[in-house]
Amino acid sequence: MVGIEILGGYGLTETSPITHVRRPRRNLRGADGQPLPNTETRIVDPDTRQDVPVGKQGLVLLRGAQVMQGYYKNPEATAKAIDPQGWFDTGDLGWVTAQDDLIITGRAKDTIVLTNGENIEPQPIEDACLRSPYVDQIMLVGQDQRSLGALIVPNFEALEKWAANQPNPVVNGAIDLSSPAIQELFRQELTREVKNRPGYRADDRIGPMRLIHEPFTMENGLLTQTLKIRRAVVMDRYRGMIDEMFA
Repeated sequence: MVGIEILGGYGLTETSPITHVRRPRRNLRGADGQPLPNTETRIVDPDTRQDVPVGKQGLVLLRGAQVMQGYYKNPEATAKAIDPQGWFDTGDLGWVTAQDDLIITGRAKDTIVLTNGENIEPQPIEDACLRSPYVDQIMLVGQDQRSLGALIVPNFEALEKWAANQPNPVVNGAIDLSSPAIQELFRQELTREVKNRPGYRADDRIGPMRLIHEPFTMENGLLTQTLKIRRAVVMDRYRGMIDEMFA
């Protein structure tokens, strides 16, 4: 402990970039903070664009002096992002508390819809799984499937230490990610972390999973410059593996 207080916040490049930040007097865990002065927040239904009640998830719209005037020489993109009243479409899903704390839950276009009609926001579940010391990166899949699935890049340093203490080591020059012992380890890790997540639902359970050696990086095109997973690119890269998972 070094005694440095961390105040998380929220914003985008298009908002210069901060719109919300936690305060020392209200450093609410899991929230992205209250709006800066003269910054307005709306949570609307993604389909109807009608305001939703406080505490209900919807699409996050923002308005304030820090919101850009538009994309450079791209009026069509600007018109899609900012409506005539000046509300900027963040593309993020979230909700606000009665005290105006913003809580981001995921990206609107990242929503996974299962065959039972349930809408799953992958980001909060992925964040929970990353609490496992054995998970370095994870991306959920499962659009139009009966359950969620996962592509996982292990933390190989932690995994090697775990394997060295097993009665029958699974490391022989390289880690065998298909080993039953390793598969069971990750199954237990994911189950624990997902169930411990606030607001856990049965549909959050992760079914099939695959462990992969190649990390998601900017160099291989699987991460953006802001270190976010390029989900569509990962889906294309591992389409065969994903189809096999749900076969």
